[in-house]
Amino acid sequence: MKTIQRIERAAPAPRKRLRVAAYARVSVESERMRHSLSAQVSYYSARIQKHPEWEYAGVYADYGISGTGTAKREAFQEMLAACEAGRIDLVLTKSIQRFARNTVDLLKTVRRLKELGIEVYFEKENIRTLSGEGELLLTILASFAQEESRSISENIKWRVKKRFEQGIPNGRFRIYGYRWEGDTLVIVPEEAAIVRRIFQNFLDGKSRLETEREFAAEGITTRNGCRWVDSNIACVLRNITYTGNLLLQKEYIEDPITKKRRKNRGELPQYLVEHTHEAIIDQATFDYVQKEMARRKALGPLANKSLNTTCFTGKIKCGICGKSYVHDYWNNRNKIECWTCGSKKIKGGSCGAKGDIPHKILLQECAAVLGLPSFDEAAFLAQVEKIVVPERRVLVFHMKDGRQIERRWVSTAKRDCWTPERRQAASEARRNRVIHRADITCFTGHIKCTACGRNFQRDANGGRIPYWRCDGRDAPGLREDVLRAMIAEVMGLPAFDETAFSEQMERIEFHAPSKLVFVFKDGRQASRTWVKPKKTMPRRTEEQRRRMSEAAKGRWKKRREQS
Repeated sequence: MKTIQRIERAAPAPRKRLRVAAYARVSVESERMRHSLSAQVSYYSARIQKHPEWEYAGVYADYGISGTGTAKREAFQEMLAACEAGRIDLVLTKSIQRFARNTVDLLKTVRRLKELGIEVYFEKENIRTLSGEGELLLTILASFAQEESRSISENIKWRVKKRFEQGIPNGRFRIYGYRWEGDTLVIVPEEAAIVRRIFQNFLDGKSRLETEREFAAEGITTRNGCRWVDSNIACVLRNITYTGNLLLQKEYIEDPITKKRRKNRGELPQYLVEHTHEAIIDQATFDYVQKEMARRKALGPLANKSLNTTCFTGKIKCGICGKSYVHDYWNNRNKIECWTCGSKKIKGGSCGAKGDIPHKILLQECAAVLGLPSFDEAAFLAQVEKIVVPERRVLVFHMKDGRQIERRWVSTAKRDCWTPERRQAASEARRNRVIHRADITCFTGHIKCTACGRNFQRDANGGRIPYWRCDGRDAPGLREDVLRAMIAEVMGLPAFDETAFSEQMERIEFHAPSKLVFVFKDGRQASRTWVKPKKTMPRRTEEQRRRMSEAAKGRWKKRREQS
């Protein structure tokens, strides 16, 4: 009989809703652009939430930031982080220009999202990045967007150049000592006084470092409340604006994509606009300061009076890293003067150059190269251009007449350090130092053998009574307990005293075959004949007697059991 079974149709599994986010951006900060950005955010929020198969994952928006880079776009970085965390499946954006104007950044970002399975949809161009032809179209259109950005940048540069030609600055820049009132720079009296003091200090021969220290000691700060440092002071000294004139286009943007700024060193024309505002520093003073700065720069560290410089400062160069050797001192008791590679003074830095140059050796080698009996500073500066250190203990002198002279020197540092005063101090320290060793006592180094000149050494040899012995064949062993009693008798003491022995006794001389001469520190001497003491067996203690008795009984019991 046939059996008919009804098969119910399985209900289809509900499709997973896509988590959709959107990205919006405007590059110009203005009221109109702010409304445009708000409109984009509202549009995408409504569109995502109305779609039945989409789940709202947020709208990310950057305001007033260029699309030529991604590092400074915080909202863009937040969106990428959400994608990496797996919280987004689809990204909507108005156009390629809104997403990125840099072709490399655009393709790199899109490819990374593609690896994560995340699609980007560009509405204006109707491009989906997960489609087959999506990346090809994206590359072409992104190149157009990048070139459009470059074109806009060139147009802006042209407009700025025309403003410069008319003597109009590009915006209201900040400068210490002035404030803007309308289109005119007006002096701030209390700040102008600081500017004049900076110039006056420089005219008085003070370095920028000395001015920095003065201001720090007096609590003088910048407009933002920060400490005056060398770079700030240098900017003030070089700024022509303090003369009442404006120099336009001192900097320029090298590339519209990287936005890297460079100082204008003649690559583009500059424009000097005279008498635009009241001066703080007169032109003659400013010109003199510029010449003086150039002169000090040529002199290098020698021009800075606040530094402890010598004729060797800036003259000794490391052959490995190229840095100058600096004046230093070895960290020891004598504080020996030396020269070391400047890379060692940088925190965590070292070029690998080994060994310092003692100042004494440097003077000797310079005198030898110059053919003089002693070092002469004037002759050194007149004849030597620089000294290069290619390896340890090698000096290559580059003379001003073009010659190169190589010198190899030998270190005498240890010998120089070991002065008679230091040697005596070390000896005293050794004598007074307490050393906790079984073979070293108050007799160590004080018992001399006149036959061989050696010291007697302590020999405990595992016994109860130690002996003092010499390697010489004719010298007997001196038993320590007998020796102590003899010394006490010689010194007139009831018992031996180590402190008294160390303070009064210079040495004990042994003269073969059995004579001992006791030499006191005050010059007195006393002689005694050493008589070899008889060997005596020590009396057993009660505990030893008990153990021996028990051992004997045990042996006797064991023999009886065996028999």
